[in-house]
Amino acid sequence: MERDTISRMMGNGVQMDGKILQTFEKSFVQVQNILDHNRLLINEINQNHESKIPDNLSRNVGLIRELNNNVRRVAHLYVDLSNNFSKSMEASSEGDSAGGGDHRRIRPA
Repeated sequence: MERDTISRMMGNGVQMDGKILQTFEKSFVQVQNILDHNRLLINEINQNHESKIPDNLSRNVGLIRELNNNVRRVAHLYVDLSNNFSKSMEASSEGDSAGGGDHRRIRPA
C-alpha cells in the first residue's frame, strides 16, 4: 500500500530504486508506530487528569515528557525523510542529465 502511494507521488516519471522505497517505508512505519503510541499516551494523560487522583496527576509528568520526546523523534524522522527524498531526487536528476532525459526539476508542493 505504501509503495502504491509513493509510486503515485512519483507519477512524473521519476524512478526510485527498491532500497530507497524500503527506507521510506521503514521511516513511515516508525512514524506511524510512534503516533499510535502517542495516542495511547494522550488517552492515559487525559484519564489521569480527569481522575484528579494525586498519584495519577504526578504520573502525568513522566507521560508528558515521554510524549514530548516522541514528538521530537517524529520531527527528526520527517527531517531525515525529507533529506533522503531530496538526495534521491538530486541523484535521479543527475542520472537524467547524464542520459539526456527530461531536465525538469521537481518543486516541492
